[in-house]
Amino acid sequence: MTENPVTRRAVLGGLTGIAAAGLTGVGVASADDLTTTVAAPEIIGCAGWGARRPTSPVDIVGHRPSKIIVHHTVTANTSDRSKAQAKRHARQVQNIHMNSNGWRDTGYLFLVSRGGFITEGRHRSLEMLRGGRRFVEGAHTSGHNTTGFGVALEGSYHLSAPVPDRQWRALVHLCAFACQKYGIAPRKIYGHRDFGATACPGDRMYRRLADLREAVRRRL
Repeated sequence: MTENPVTRRAVLGGLTGIAAAGLTGVGVASADDLTTTVAAPEIIGCAGWGARRPTSPVDIVGHRPSKIIVHHTVTANTSDRSKAQAKRHARQVQNIHMNSNGWRDTGYLFLVSRGGFITEGRHRSLEMLRGGRRFVEGAHTSGHNTTGFGVALEGSYHLSAPVPDRQWRALVHLCAFACQKYGIAPRKIYGHRDFGATACPGDRMYRRLADLREAVRRRL
């Protein structure tokens, strides 16, 4: 079955994905943007959280992504901030995407738990990120999966739900590292709703995207 992020939104929130105009330009960071070496964050690979094997091999895009796209998973805002919960959440999302959506694997490339633990989503995403030249085609943003680096936050971030500090710091670290490895300018960090009629990544997180861009810029 063809992977379709519109189905993903139907399962978690009844949302849709429609490409938006004017936001697809490549934004490569200049030398002035990258003045500090960002150390690789700790990332739990697929084997580390007990991922199922994809139903078919993942597709590798033969170029670097031009932007980062932030999502939320519309799962519970749990108070469990443990590494074990991060692994459970990764399995939960993969099961939804494979069992309910009929996708080959998790749609996102990486997930950031409420406790600040980063897990690899789609297989080989970590391998490609470390290499810095190619990336895995995900299933997170209709029309932008071959240009966008998809990162999802555990939880549901509407107006009443703030992003926990540890999750925020891990998101900044992951985005800064991805910008460094792929030459993405921090201004090219977007929310899912920038590319479609969806509430993702929630009003609260969407309003913090400017803060995220600035935090990543400072980190670099």
